[in-house]
Amino acid sequence: MSIDAAAYDMPANSNENAPQHDFLTITIADQTFGIPVLQVQDVLREQRVTRVPLAPPEVEGSLNLRGRIVTAINMRKRLGLPPRVKQAGEKDMSVVVEHDGELFSLLIDTVGDVLSLPRGDFQPNPATLDPVWLAVSSGIYRLERKLLVVLDVPKLLGAV
Repeated sequence: MSIDAAAYDMPANSNENAPQHDFLTITIADQTFGIPVLQVQDVLREQRVTRVPLAPPEVEGSLNLRGRIVTAINMRKRLGLPPRVKQAGEKDMSVVVEHDGELFSLLIDTVGDVLSLPRGDFQPNPATLDPVWLAVSSGIYRLERKLLVVLDVPKLLGAV
């Protein structure tokens, strides 16, 4: 049985008739997430983040990206995950996305590959998915040995 991606708010692709969707994979706390490639502005190594007083807990602060102020979002806090315990030499990464004309840096553990996945394999979120994740995900792909949770950037950043 095939699921119609449009019926589940599948992130828009530049070509809705395309047989595949492209996602940048990221890892947060050993879970693989996907961000639609067309929503990714940049991928950065660890940056200096300046704290913002009285900001919500998931707002780590702000950073300067080529003259633009970018809000840095701690994805572990945003997704209700425990803080990262870094091993020696490990550095955070970030994926820069745009929402409502503003840039946001999503602080993550690692960046993976770009995956092109068949539209027909896209599935709605399972009922057993964490409620916080349900609120920010548009659906899933079942990969060979893992679940790819597709992040819905507008939903993810709408409450920030």
